[in-house]
Amino acid sequence: MGYTQKENGHISWIGRILSMETFLLVMGIILLVFGIVNDLSIITFWGCVIVPGVFILHKVRKTDWTKHWQEMEAEHAQQKQADARRRERIEAERKGSDNGAQP
Repeated sequence: MGYTQKENGHISWIGRILSMETFLLVMGIILLVFGIVNDLSIITFWGCVIVPGVFILHKVRKTDWTKHWQEMEAEHAQQKQADARRRERIEAERKGSDNGAQP
């Protein structure tokens, strides 16, 4: 019926192997090994940066951002409510102390 792979939710194993994350991981490992073998510190550095970066990228891409933003909005709303209650309490205490100080 003309479904694309993303609509179907199925990605072929070739697509997984040839993904950008896999390419970056392989390049990071190659740079790391090449830098260690040839004693090139800057190449080793970039290998050490790329390899963990791939895992961070994978985690970020895997995160459900819609759910994350909904949680952040709910937390922000709770914080606003707590601030409003605190302001009301402070205002009530201030009015109470003003009324008690008058003869």
